[in-house]
Amino acid sequence: MSAPLPLSARLPIYLRLMRLDKPIGILLLVWPTLWALWLAADGHPPLAVVAIFVVGTVLMRSAGCVINDYADRDFDGHVERTKNRPLATGAVTTREALLLAAGLSLVAFVLILPLNPLVLWLSLPAVFLAASYPFMKRFFAIPQAYLGIAFGFGIPMAFAALQETVPASAWWLLAGNIFWTVAYDTEYAMVDRPDDLKIGIKTSAITFGRFDVAAVMLCYAAAFALIAAVGIAAGRGPVFFAGLAAAAGIAGYHYTLIRERDRARCFKAFLHNNWVGATIFAGLAIDYIAFPAA
Repeated sequence: MSAPLPLSARLPIYLRLMRLDKPIGILLLVWPTLWALWLAADGHPPLAVVAIFVVGTVLMRSAGCVINDYADRDFDGHVERTKNRPLATGAVTTREALLLAAGLSLVAFVLILPLNPLVLWLSLPAVFLAASYPFMKRFFAIPQAYLGIAFGFGIPMAFAALQETVPASAWWLLAGNIFWTVAYDTEYAMVDRPDDLKIGIKTSAITFGRFDVAAVMLCYAAAFALIAAVGIAAGRGPVFFAGLAAAAGIAGYHYTLIRERDRARCFKAFLHNNWVGATIFAGLAIDYIAFPAA
């Protein structure tokens, strides 16, 4: 029996399990959180709060990836894109994975202790959502919608941190994020559809069937409409709406990538959603500089 690898040798494996080598997931969580922080603080969120939320997002996304791989450990080996993940290959044990996920979640919780009690209470459903999402693929026809709630729960937490309440606009922004998540994660699911059909996992790409491309574009449209409504309610100016229009243009480009359902181009569209989130944030942040809140 071979001796266990030293920590220095195992650390790169843990980092792969946390998906820190693939930061797209972190970015897709960070952008909506930053939208919420800027809206909740009228364009001037405290740097310390921004740092807490950004670091917390990295930690919770990492914990979510570990739990996802734990839940899918018997499936990932049958999917071309995931067959070399650490749990699928046995490079990491299930015990190690669970301890790592618990440790990351604990550090994230400690990080928000300086914030008000409402944030602490909201962290409980946030952890539940992150931990339970991977198992929804067994039951829900569109688990991407559940993922949208999990990925967007930093939105109500951001408003709670800065306003000590969660106004209606926060929930509308979360709804917009859900539609955006369904759009980009359907593009992602279109990559794995042949493998997912074989192993029996439910995804929006399978549920939408031949209407998948149309569904993606409709979800983009709904997301932008809801985000625009939040911007109107917040009294945002033309720079914000120009940024939103540019993001819609990027989504239009995604149509050209996914319409033939080529797996590589669908994956490219998914990755490109970083620019959708970044463009919306840039428009929002610059708009607050150009048109400060009254």
